[in-house]
Amino acid sequence: QVRLVESGGGLVQPGGTLRLSCAASGSIFNVTTMAWYRQAPGKQRELVAAITPAYDTNYLDSVKGRFTIIRDNAKSTLVLEMVNLEPEDTAVYYCKSFGSPKWGQGTQVTVSS
Repeated sequence: QVRLVESGGGLVQPGGTLRLSCAASGSIFNVTTMAWYRQAPGKQRELVAAITPAYDTNYLDSVKGRFTIIRDNAKSTLVLEMVNLEPEDTAVYYCKSFGSPKWGQGTQVTVSS
């Protein structure tokens, strides 16, 4: 199964930008849909963005136009580029493979003035 390590989170002001990265190890990265999820305190974990092996993408309505999901199969890396961040984006962000039940530790994103 794929092992996932997220990084790149931090504290930013509203309107700021962040680039999250997920380093993956395993044998199925290139043939598996990859996704970013997030979970805020008191809320259920939600799918933020997904990208298929064919590079088709889909986004949560509230982040569409602001977030971009990217996969680099050569480096087995998943990226989430986030611009114009809003306080409602505050959450722990997790990388996920649809072909594995494993989760990484997540990376905290805090958007606050």
